[in-house]
Amino acid sequence: MVKRLMVFLVACFLVSGVGMSRVYAEGEGVLIGSAFEVSSDVAINSKYLWRGFLLDDDPVMQSGLYISAYGFTASVWGSFDMDAEDYCSSDEVDYSIDYTYSADKFSLSVGHIYYDFPIGDGFSKEIYFGGGLDVLLSPSLTWYQDYSEEDSGGGDGSYIVLDLSHSLALGEGPITLDLSGHIGSNSELFIAGDGGDVALGASLGIPLSDKCSFTPSINYSMPFGDMEEVTDGNQEEEFYGGLVVAFGF
Repeated sequence: MVKRLMVFLVACFLVSGVGMSRVYAEGEGVLIGSAFEVSSDVAINSKYLWRGFLLDDDPVMQSGLYISAYGFTASVWGSFDMDAEDYCSSDEVDYSIDYTYSADKFSLSVGHIYYDFPIGDGFSKEIYFGGGLDVLLSPSLTWYQDYSEEDSGGGDGSYIVLDLSHSLALGEGPITLDLSGHIGSNSELFIAGDGGDVALGASLGIPLSDKCSFTPSINYSMPFGDMEEVTDGNQEEEFYGGLVVAFGF
């Protein structure tokens, strides 16, 4: 609990510090002219699902801070159990760095993620490569490779995911209906064999101001292959919902 509170306070301090030190370009919410952009979000979800794995059956608070410049994005993201009435100990803090190159209708990304599991005193590390197209359904394909030892908390496997999304304006107002889905293929990432998951989501994008939005969502996750085998992944179909407040600085 102490570690959880310390991480949360540090995140709040960072967000506050960024807010106090920002210099806006005229009419823009960006940091130091148009070179740097800073954003943050705070979410409450009824469960924590990750790539088809149910990591926590209790409500969780999840928050992130993102700083972008010249194609690079550095982020800190955390998930914290709000109830602790199940057998899971899912508290997690992730640190990532991403570089994305965009041109015309396509983009290419490369990055690294460090997953810290403070309760279990473990960690996991991933590299990833991906590409996306700015066309109907915004398809993107990303390959993740975990290169951590299982004894330290790593998955020592790979995950390839195809993401699709589409946004629809509701009436004449600014509210949007945002639909998303993915299909992922898991090869020995926290399982012994091969499997995967299908996920579907629907959310409402509700602007509260030029720099703040509110997003309620509902989601469905379905594992397949060894992911749902009782002797391996032992995962089940799950529905869950969430609320997200996002800020731009």
